[in-house]
Amino acid sequence: MSTPLKVVPRVMRVASVLLAYRLDEFVAAAHLFRPLKLVRPFVARPRTDVTNLSRGARLRLALTELGPIFVKAGQVLSTRRDLVPADIADELAQLQDQVPPFPGAQARAIVELELRAPITTLYASCDETPLASASIAQVHAATLHDGSAVVVKVLRPGIDKQIERDIKLLHSLGELAQRWHPNADKIRPLDVVAEVEKMLENELDLQREGASASLLRRNFESGQDLYVPAVNWDLTSARVLTLERVYGVSCDDIASIDAAGIDRKALAVKGVRLFYEQVFRDNFFHADAHPGNIWVDTARVEDARFIALDFGIMGSLPEQDQYWLAQNFIALFERDYARIAQLHVDAGWMPSTVRIDELTAAVRTVCEPYFTRPLSQISLAELVVKLFQTARRYELTLQPQLILLQKTLLNIEGVGRMLDPEIDIWAVAHPVLKRILRERYSPRRTLREVRKRLPEWFHAAPQFPELVRDALRQVAKGERHAVADPAELAQQRDEAQRTRRSLSFGLLGASLLVGSAVLWTQHGEHGMWHASVAAIVGLIAFAAGWPRR
Repeated sequence: MSTPLKVVPRVMRVASVLLAYRLDEFVAAAHLFRPLKLVRPFVARPRTDVTNLSRGARLRLALTELGPIFVKAGQVLSTRRDLVPADIADELAQLQDQVPPFPGAQARAIVELELRAPITTLYASCDETPLASASIAQVHAATLHDGSAVVVKVLRPGIDKQIERDIKLLHSLGELAQRWHPNADKIRPLDVVAEVEKMLENELDLQREGASASLLRRNFESGQDLYVPAVNWDLTSARVLTLERVYGVSCDDIASIDAAGIDRKALAVKGVRLFYEQVFRDNFFHADAHPGNIWVDTARVEDARFIALDFGIMGSLPEQDQYWLAQNFIALFERDYARIAQLHVDAGWMPSTVRIDELTAAVRTVCEPYFTRPLSQISLAELVVKLFQTARRYELTLQPQLILLQKTLLNIEGVGRMLDPEIDIWAVAHPVLKRILRERYSPRRTLREVRKRLPEWFHAAPQFPELVRDALRQVAKGERHAVADPAELAQQRDEAQRTRRSLSFGLLGASLLVGSAVLWTQHGEHGMWHASVAAIVGLIAFAAGWPRR
């Protein structure tokens, strides 16, 4: 592998900045100069004013100097606490986009081009001086013709090409690190680059961000605890997003929150509860919940609420992962280490060959020291990170969504402790999660799901008897090669019997579930009792026929 000539000057600049901040170990470990041996004498010398800074602080400053895309890369790295040392992750988490605004006239031209009308037709007024400016977009205040206050988010001109160019550079650097870094198998630099690329791709589509805001607003439609600004779809496109303007203070502005007379302890509890509702009730959560994006509505003192901003990075989990994760949290709250180990295997996050007793001992080793402290001093986020790090030794495979959730948990817990340093995260989270799971997997909700799927079941019903008949016929014929081993023959007979039993009970269970849905469809709430009985018996039939290991 060789570094393409067109990225050589930029690789030199990256290496030069890293060396200037005395980050020689990063340059040496990634062998940045291996393909560029002759140019090393011409790069910058180390700066003397950074000598006393930690390596994390020096890396943060270097990435800031290298520009917006490297800031984004650092922000992603800060979420990978399963890969990055804690001191570096803490520093990278402080990275903020610090870029000068682009001219308001350019913003106006982009809006007019995207929305195909003069700015005066679209808005009653639009301030050309931006309210905020970041690496991807900037925000302008505006007023609609009906007098409503809005904000207009506009992508930076030429940002697509800039990102494409810098992503190619990151790929080149990732390939160098992948080849030469001694811990490349653990750091997985190309996977990190892929995460940065995906995140930037999502942030470049403001219509996608608008759709995310719209869904989150619908999930918290009352606006009682969390307010999400409304999207003006008539004035939104892939490069322009118009949102209702909201007012509040950043959730880390403790002085303003206290001055407003808001109960910070109650607000902290509400923040933790909102996180669990987003993740386990709605399966759609704000994954960039740092204080700049989470405000407090100081106009409501008695029943204060949060305001969500910036919906470029949202998270959701596959339904199975969501269930297994919830069960893991419950087991963690109840200090059931054996169940945590078994759940990791049952979820498919670890190979079935893992010894449960060894994994249980490893989980206990991580968790027990935490439980010697008062619960109010236990960091659930920190404990989850350490569990993931420990589990990696047992070939843990996690989806990116779980890593995103881990980062969000760290953010939310940080916000909660900022508002109330004595908050007992465990006491707040445990009952909330149990309530959500009780509601999510209740018989009533199961019947509702059955009712929703009834049309497709009716559509497939005529084929079901034939499928069952064919399956039973294949089992009866024993369409497998004969084997001489009597033990294996006996095992096959047992499997055939279990298959017949499962199919029979499965058919009975399906019939009862369909019957319960018909009862509910025809009789509504009056048929709820009979429908519930039929559904419960159907579920029991399914359970009775479920294959045992």
